Amino acid sequence: MIRAGTRALAALLAAGLAGCGGDGRTPLTVYSPHGRDLLQLFEAEFERRQPSIDLRYLDMGSQEVYDRVRSERANPQADVWFGGPDAIFARAAAEGLLAPYRPEWAEAVPAGSRAAGDLYFGTFRTLPVLVWNSKRVSDAEAPRDWDDLLAARFSGRVLLRDPMASGVMRTVFAHRLARAVAEQGTPDSGFAWLARLDAATKEYVANPALLFEKLVRGEGEVTVWELTDVLLQRAAGSPVGFGFPASGTPVIDDSVALVAGAPRRAAAVAFLDWVGSAEAQTLAAERAFRLPARLDLAPEHLPEWARAALDHLVVADYDEALAAAQGPAWMARWDAQVRGLGAPGEAR
Repeated sequence: MIRAGTRALAALLAAGLAGCGGDGRTPLTVYSPHGRDLLQLFEAEFERRQPSIDLRYLDMGSQEVYDRVRSERANPQADVWFGGPDAIFARAAAEGLLAPYRPEWAEAVPAGSRAAGDLYFGTFRTLPVLVWNSKRVSDAEAPRDWDDLLAARFSGRVLLRDPMASGVMRTVFAHRLARAVAEQGTPDSGFAWLARLDAATKEYVANPALLFEKLVRGEGEVTVWELTDVLLQRAAGSPVGFGFPASGTPVIDDSVALVAGAPRRAAAVAFLDWVGSAEAQTLAAERAFRLPARLDLAPEHLPEWARAALDHLVVADYDEALAAAQGPAWMARWDAQVRGLGAPGEAR
């Protein structure tokens, strides 16, 4: 989600003082890509319910969370990893970076959102959508499906979040490549499609905040990003339109986990039990545009935006296990052979 640099810096400094607890509270360090809209909300609400805990978060991309947790495995600094595609969590689990814990709400989420060994659980459903500057792109011209990003009218006008740091974009790319494997037995046609997208892309942007700044300023006209940030931008008055891809959206199981060797396990467990509760999920939907993963929240009790999203969503059918397993290798190939080298119809 959209970042706040000063808040992240404050969280980083707090993490460095994690063992101090100067005010007598137990510090709880959370690494998360969820952005300040949700993290500040959850910080306040969780601390109100757990006044003995001081929640401190560090906000970064989901791939960056994985890299940081991995680099700290010998001396863990984080207690909880909150947010990111389940495919990245699966890699972390396979590498022993996560610790088992079954939260109180585990049975309320789909079986597919519960990892083997209780290593991570889905909390929200993150939905990548097609996005455009509504002042520059009319409804008639707006993209309706993935292939529309390659239309001549958008050549050189596409802005994308840098996929090497973004779990959302990695999921979108892996979904396209997995479809190619299903159709032709290899990902080659998928890489050719990504090469054409690269040729149409003006810039790979470092973070979501900058992505929307550039889109709103007209430095590009279309992009791909997740629904939550789009709705936050619209609520703030930004001229952005969006639509669900007609052929299907790769729904991301946005997960949470206990970090292996968490320095403050008891506080981390308390957070995990609360973060997926019906109370926390409803709060996130009503005030931070998050779509709950829980199955026991009736649609009529969800806010209007969530009901509309569920009505328009077409879930993409692709081999998610293949995408998760091959994702790192596919992204390395894209970075080496496609980024900045794309041409219509071919990957170089």
